[in-house]
Amino acid sequence: MRKPRSPKRGFFVFPIFKAYRNLYMRHRLQKCSLSELDDLVRISKKTFADAFEKDNDSNDFKAYIDFAFDKEKILSELNDSNTSFYFAYRDEFLAGYFKLNRSDAQTDLKLKESIELERIYVLEQFQGMKMGQWMLTRAIILAKKEQKQFIWLGVWEENSRAVQFYEKYGFVKFGKHPYYIGADKQMDWLMRHDLINLNTK
Repeated sequence: MRKPRSPKRGFFVFPIFKAYRNLYMRHRLQKCSLSELDDLVRISKKTFADAFEKDNDSNDFKAYIDFAFDKEKILSELNDSNTSFYFAYRDEFLAGYFKLNRSDAQTDLKLKESIELERIYVLEQFQGMKMGQWMLTRAIILAKKEQKQFIWLGVWEENSRAVQFYEKYGFVKFGKHPYYIGADKQMDWLMRHDLINLNTK
């Protein structure tokens, strides 16, 4: 009697792996250039407003938006060699962005061995597609390639969902600093992720 044939190796695993691989093949990272200034200003204002406008006084919020995302201010940051902006694409569509600061461009610490992830945002229509996870991983890998010892960020202390997200990816709280939305003083948790033993391959 012939023995029943065994399924080919990987028969059940391959479709899952293929779907996972194809998901991330649809994501693409691109460093922002000066020619993309208008797109950067638009997505910066849009994502920040979608995330926080409802939780803040309208006058304070407008004052912050006008200051933080002023076109000339963003242009000066693009021209700063210690600051980099990256666009994240889903297929051909701009889906989000993040901002990295080094040395004196960092909003706190200002250590040579650290890098700050000052902003990381995904447009609402692309949320739920693992863009945030993928972007955070890309930021960590970029920091590691620059031989930084740790990457850090500030997150609003009342944004428990964001705090839990960063904790899931190895960030730990190490302090606090004030963050102003207009005249409204708020507090951010400072969180860091050590990079010394991170494998980026």
